[in-house]
Amino acid sequence: MKNSKITVIGSINMDLVTSTNRVPILGETVMGEAFHTIPGGKGANQAVAAARLGAETTMIGCVGNDLFGQDLLKHLKSQGINVANVKPVTHSSTGIASITLSNGDNQIIVIPGANYQVTPDVVASFEEVIATSDILLLQLEIPLESVEKAAELAVKHQVKVILNPAPIQPLPKGLLEKVNYLTPNEYEQQLLFDSIEWTVEERQEMLKKCIITRGSKGITFYQDEKVEIPSFKVDVVDTTGAGDSFNGGFAYSISQGASLEDACRFATAVAALSVTKLGAQSGMPTLEEVQAFLQTQGEE
Repeated sequence: MKNSKITVIGSINMDLVTSTNRVPILGETVMGEAFHTIPGGKGANQAVAAARLGAETTMIGCVGNDLFGQDLLKHLKSQGINVANVKPVTHSSTGIASITLSNGDNQIIVIPGANYQVTPDVVASFEEVIATSDILLLQLEIPLESVEKAAELAVKHQVKVILNPAPIQPLPKGLLEKVNYLTPNEYEQQLLFDSIEWTVEERQEMLKKCIITRGSKGITFYQDEKVEIPSFKVDVVDTTGAGDSFNGGFAYSISQGASLEDACRFATAVAALSVTKLGAQSGMPTLEEVQAFLQTQGEE
């Protein structure tokens, strides 16, 4: 196995998770079933997913100088992630996500907090870290200009860029052109394509960068023709972090030199295993678990 070096620049949150049989309507109070504080944030989730698979993973981001921040740094270290480039800041609280789980699905409200202190200058200060990476993995829970700066530095040093365009927002054409792989869901992909004027040729080239996640319907991507990879059937406990698990798995597999189709199939297995346990990060599988699962599915 190649020693994959994956750098993740993104959000680090504490997830405040409430489980309930029924989501209340406006003005209503209902009794919930359980409450948990669970490490999260799209950036941290994807870093944990990659690290669990054996990648040499570095996290770049910010947390608050508070108890949540301290706990999250300890947790990321315990997952084998290099957090030397995570900056505690005193003027913002650690980011949180308020998550309600009901009937196997989730509703999420994110408060960015310290994640918005990941400025372009902070990103630029870690140029050497980016330059020595195999893969740079990005999302959109830090300022957009910081994502643009990170992609610019990666292109400068010929580092492959994977952008998970979530939470979705209009993106500059220049950023999308710098990205090697885009991993939107169907809704995000439609908004991305509708928010920018493309020539027919540009649209075709952009579509070739897209790995479109479709939940229980699997994955779609385009090479010379449309390719569909079905999802794996598992008992779903919590879908939180499934997309992040896919991105971490995809980054790991691509860094190992896998073909696009094989990387998508591997990442689909990582995501499938992740939803069988509660919490975005706690359900993320190891490489051995993914390999064993694929064998039971008739895959290598």
